[in-house]
Amino acid sequence: MPLSTFDTHAAVTALRDAGIDEAHAAAIVNTVRDASVDHADLATKGDLAELETRLRAATRADLETLRSEMRWMLAFQAALILAIAAKLFGIV
Repeated sequence: MPLSTFDTHAAVTALRDAGIDEAHAAAIVNTVRDASVDHADLATKGDLAELETRLRAATRADLETLRSEMRWMLAFQAALILAIAAKLFGIV
């Protein structure tokens, strides 16, 4: 609940009427007030959807880079294996 709508006096009064002494009631209310979350800082479903879209795009780009690097590595390894085989069988 936003801080502007949290009536601390009413909360202390309600706790006191429920049998909690006033000092404890005030401590409880102050703790709740201090722990209250400003909802403007929370992520919305739209924020999460946008983040998911950006993460998917970044992941796709990273995977494409990895695929490209792996193709180069595979080509290099194939050339190396051919060179070793040619040397072993006296072709070169």
